[in-house]
Amino acid sequence: MAMSAIYVLNGPNLNLLGAREPEIYGEDTLADIEKRCDGKAKQLGLSMDFRQTNAEGKLIDWVQDAGANSSGLIINPGAYTHTSIALFDALSAISIPKIELHLSNIHAREEFRRRSVTAAAVDGVIAGFGGAGYLLALEALKELMN
Repeated sequence: MAMSAIYVLNGPNLNLLGAREPEIYGEDTLADIEKRCDGKAKQLGLSMDFRQTNAEGKLIDWVQDAGANSSGLIINPGAYTHTSIALFDALSAISIPKIELHLSNIHAREEFRRRSVTAAAVDGVIAGFGGAGYLLALEALKELMN
């Protein structure tokens, strides 16, 4: 089976996983999640480019790059989920399969976290399953790519 390249993009503060509010985000670090994702991606016949940034502009550049150079995108926009029209526009501009991902259930959180301005620009949203959500997103993205 040929390997298909996908991007897994992570937004602000996800570099702090494992230390930042583990009661909400879990004890896994982003490196732990990446390692599990790498194994799952290989099992699904996918190659993966896994990245994290705290900078909105860089995240937008990576979304555009994914649109030009990958077969699919999983994005955890972090707090930009609730605020970034620019990220919504970038996601809307690319035509590859896209999944938005959240570690916590944003709909059970603070009022301001319950709205995603980016969700309308993706094919589906996975939220509330912690690090396992990334594995679910990989499986879902593989289905969308088929």
